[in-house]
Amino acid sequence: MKFCSECAHPVSLTVPAGDNRPRYVCTHCATIHYQNPKMVLGSIPVWERDGQTQVLLCRRAIEPRYGYWTLPAGFMENNETTAQAALRETEEEAGANVELGPLFTLLNVARVHQVHMFYLATLRDLDFAPGEESLEVKMFAETDIPWDDLAFPTVRTTLELFFADRARMRAGGSHGFYTQDVDRPMRSDV
Repeated sequence: MKFCSECAHPVSLTVPAGDNRPRYVCTHCATIHYQNPKMVLGSIPVWERDGQTQVLLCRRAIEPRYGYWTLPAGFMENNETTAQAALRETEEEAGANVELGPLFTLLNVARVHQVHMFYLATLRDLDFAPGEESLEVKMFAETDIPWDDLAFPTVRTTLELFFADRARMRAGGSHGFYTQDVDRPMRSDV
């Protein structure tokens, strides 16, 4: 950051009085410009039929990770709740009509200044289509998930936890809520 968004004067990187870390501070109006993590919200759209569980995935039509598979997710906008963001992203990327369930994963990705959250979601029907940010959308059973072609570690972690959770539920358990730090980087082959 070079200039203040309030008055357009130069900013300097300094530790403001009463703070403990460097912040961009305007040299003219003294506005402190905090830089905080971005929130990524999405869903795990599920279709269950005859004992078979399938998840809807999107193949990315944008960078980063063009052509790789992901859950429908994206950056939260101002003036929306986390649930609203997850629903919006599911509609935008997959054209899917879902009933949103509980929050399933909260994943800290500190190295890229992000927090990823995925809600469980039940597909209301199989009428879905790729949005502008998706090349295609497709249902996958656990054995058919393109594990080596998933776009992000948080998507892989969420799917692994989801299918492990489903196995526990079949054994009489209940679904959980999972939070962890994801520090493994994306594959460097792209």
